[in-house]
Amino acid sequence: MDHENQDIPQSGQGNEPREVVLRYEAPVTPIVERYVQPTPLPGQPKKHTSPRKKRKGLKIFLFCMLGLLLVSGVVTALWLGGAFDDHRSYHDDDFEQHHDEDYYDNSEHGETTIKRLPNTDQVKLRYNESHGEALTIQEIYQKVNPSTVTVLTGNRDGSAMVGTGVIFTEDGFILTNAHVIAGGSECYVVLDTGEDYRACLLGLDEEKDLAVIKIAASGLPAAEFGDSDALTIGDPVFAIGNPLGVELRGTLTDGIVSAINRDVYVDGVTMTLIQTNAALNNGNSGGPLINVYGQVVGINTMKMGSSSTTSVEGLGFAIPIASTAYMINDLIAYGEVHGEVMIGISVQTVPVTAENGESALLVMEVTPGGPGEEAGIQKGDLIVAADGEALTKSTDLLRVRRRHEAGETLKLLVERDGKRFTADVVLRESDT
Repeated sequence: MDHENQDIPQSGQGNEPREVVLRYEAPVTPIVERYVQPTPLPGQPKKHTSPRKKRKGLKIFLFCMLGLLLVSGVVTALWLGGAFDDHRSYHDDDFEQHHDEDYYDNSEHGETTIKRLPNTDQVKLRYNESHGEALTIQEIYQKVNPSTVTVLTGNRDGSAMVGTGVIFTEDGFILTNAHVIAGGSECYVVLDTGEDYRACLLGLDEEKDLAVIKIAASGLPAAEFGDSDALTIGDPVFAIGNPLGVELRGTLTDGIVSAINRDVYVDGVTMTLIQTNAALNNGNSGGPLINVYGQVVGINTMKMGSSSTTSVEGLGFAIPIASTAYMINDLIAYGEVHGEVMIGISVQTVPVTAENGESALLVMEVTPGGPGEEAGIQKGDLIVAADGEALTKSTDLLRVRRRHEAGETLKLLVERDGKRFTADVVLRESDT
């Protein structure tokens, strides 16, 4: 039936209710805070004025006495104001805060000139597919808060961007959002203890909104990362960060997973994210989204904001760890994101049953010239296992594939016409 030619019931005609659709556009905004900086960032020296030259005579003596009184008062005021801190801590009062979302413009922040470190393939972010017992909220905070840091990025215009980051190695590798440091000329990290360090950049990707920075420290509390693919809608999650800036750093909020694999279109790029109703505010960017086992499963990146016609609450988004771990490791190794490793096949999302009753994945397409075709896989084959693990859903194959890097071999148990064989698939990076 051609629905375009159907007559629409008019008022008073028929008994069918008419559908009413509310249309709105709510802005999606990065959750980073911008400050105007009247005092130096941590680690920068303060300027001191030179004393006046001495003069002779009684008049000089009186002026000196007056000067001593004035200097004493100034020193006392500066001391009370924290001007002689050793830069191991700092306060929100050091900055004039701006909440105007227009202060952040992804297209006009300029070149990022933070000092770069040599890239390395000796460090990798790993996440655990297993977990222990569920923790209390208090235990989750005690476990993850020491690994959560404040990230301060100084800009050439005298402002500072304030976001959050997560320590993932004991020697100071830290994960945050690209938009927290984009356009910055210098970067500092403040631990939950108040200690601050100058940070250097390993790599960033603005489209993926990921960045890796490093501080010169050791013995740091590294966070445990978990499998975001294991999340289901309704799972409890928690966020730790610096909402509204430095003064409220270490704030814990809670909520649930509202949606998984949510495609969000931002600045011409579609990002596949975890949606949550845990409260996220300016300053939370780059902070951890945590499961009930105290594992970091996402990096908080943005929230849906209110518009002039629509009030929006509880719509926050986080970058999932499982699907982006390879990107993070590329940033460490190369300073940029390379292609994801690929098998070169597509499988049916819903599993099928093999002849012996086992669950299997049906191959729908094979990329010509791809690793799967080179290993002998054909359309219509059944993938029964990957690296010896049973496959009950398509994400199981993704999980196993993500353990590998380009050049490594993935072993697939394949069934064709009732017969089974092992396909050794040599993985390689995709072109995109």
